[in-house]
Amino acid sequence: MLKKRLIGVITVKDGRAVQSFGYRRHLPLGRPECLAENLDRWGADEILVLCIDRSSNKLGPDLALVRRLGGLGLSTPLTYGGGIKTADEAVAVIQAGAERICIDATLHDAPQCVREMSAHLGAQALVATVPLCCDDGRLEWFDYRRRTATPLDKASLSLLAEGVVSEAMLIDWRHEGHPQAFDMELVRRFPLDGVPLIVFGGLSDPAQLRQLLGMPRIAAVAVGNFLSYTEHAVQTLKCQLTDLPLRPASYAAAN
Repeated sequence: MLKKRLIGVITVKDGRAVQSFGYRRHLPLGRPECLAENLDRWGADEILVLCIDRSSNKLGPDLALVRRLGGLGLSTPLTYGGGIKTADEAVAVIQAGAERICIDATLHDAPQCVREMSAHLGAQALVATVPLCCDDGRLEWFDYRRRTATPLDKASLSLLAEGVVSEAMLIDWRHEGHPQAFDMELVRRFPLDGVPLIVFGGLSDPAQLRQLLGMPRIAAVAVGNFLSYTEHAVQTLKCQLTDLPLRPASYAAAN
């Protein structure tokens, strides 16, 4: 049986790690490097760094941050998202130290660029990030740059169905940062059965994590704020999910 993953998410704004609530309110946490080292020691299966202000400020990817994280000697795979618009930028992020990249706005703005990224790096290196909400039974994509929600378009779904990305991360943006609040309708109504899914936003309760990880289409659950409230939170969650196909909880002491 394929192992599923518990991903630790580090949200970065203005170069600092923050707690994020509903894509609107942000509270400081500290240096992203410190959070990454903790997640690495505590046994996260993947570390996802989301720089949420790079695209809206037209800054491009934060290569300096990726290089710093890549230089930490982490044993946990690193995925980066934020500001990536072109195949050259995608390659630069991988060369700086990330193993995979997340793409959001470019899926809608320039789908051909996503195909070029996939051609250069392979689909396994790309994750589609899809902030969603469900209104009147209809999935809507949230454009964080313009603060607008529009129906999930067929062009983006067709791009995902082509297999140019390895996974799609469904983000419950409305409930991000709020405990036990993830909207299961996002998974139930997502129309592409053949695309492995990561889910994120409002996930804190082991019972809901268990329910999601038990779904064949779910490849991973991603948790952000709630891993920062208590030490060894990754271990604690994994110890409550020992009967699921997750890598066992582990802990490496700090040097």
